[in-house]
Amino acid sequence: MTELAGVGIPVTVTCRVLKLARQPYCRWLRHPITSAEVAGAYRANALFDAHRDDPEFGHRLLVDEARQAGQSMADRTAWRICTRNGWWSVFGKKRGKNGKRPGPPAHDDLVNRDFTAAQSNTLWLSDITEHATSEGKLYLCAIKDVYSNRIVGYSISDRMKSSLAVNALNSAVARRRIEGSHVAGCVVHTDRGSQFRSRKFLAALRTHDLVGSMGQVASAGDNAAMESFFALLQKNVLDRKRWATREDLRIAIITWIERTYHRRRRQTRLGRLTPIEYEAIMTTQVALAA
Repeated sequence: MTELAGVGIPVTVTCRVLKLARQPYCRWLRHPITSAEVAGAYRANALFDAHRDDPEFGHRLLVDEARQAGQSMADRTAWRICTRNGWWSVFGKKRGKNGKRPGPPAHDDLVNRDFTAAQSNTLWLSDITEHATSEGKLYLCAIKDVYSNRIVGYSISDRMKSSLAVNALNSAVARRRIEGSHVAGCVVHTDRGSQFRSRKFLAALRTHDLVGSMGQVASAGDNAAMESFFALLQKNVLDRKRWATREDLRIAIITWIERTYHRRRRQTRLGRLTPIEYEAIMTTQVALAA
């Protein structure tokens, strides 16, 4: 408007054409938005985006995400913005009736503790475990096909974000597609952790045409078959020594899964075969029968 007024077009005419009221524009001219207010808006947007993706994060983790997005600020500034807007961690204490925002709706339990499958890519189980190193915690999200007990996908990170679960799911889908099998309609059963209730994970399920399923809150038995894998991992890798770096532990986990668990550890339920052997034999038999 200022530029048009400079070439002789009245502000009143410009406001009429743009269907804007003249009074708010005049008030803005008298008290324009400051650069500090603009910077605050960008910071708030970055914090809100991080809170929406990972609602379990407190303000200290949210400010880390905002800094990675290019919006630097002090922890105190982030706390003030989050407090003003009510962006609290879902794990924190309730702060008034609107202090805790509910996460996305959970799926129904489609498994009911029946951890069996007649063929591959019918039922996948997923969960997250963590272990400490001298550098800090390392998190693993794994996905197991109950048909062969094979870990078809996993993701390892130093942050327990929704992307941890999404990356594990994407890796499982990619691996199965490389092998030439279809995953559409497969049930993915998890607990009710916030990573599995996140918008990103729900969107990934829809993208790959997978069906979500969740056990009850605080009921480990609803995902017992996945817990048994983590118990093996704990005994054979995590608790074997003190880990100096996250990278050392990451390599140890991958090596044990791909070399030992998949190819050397024979399982009674699979007829004393390894998961890789079981899938290879059963796939061949199905192909011959067809």
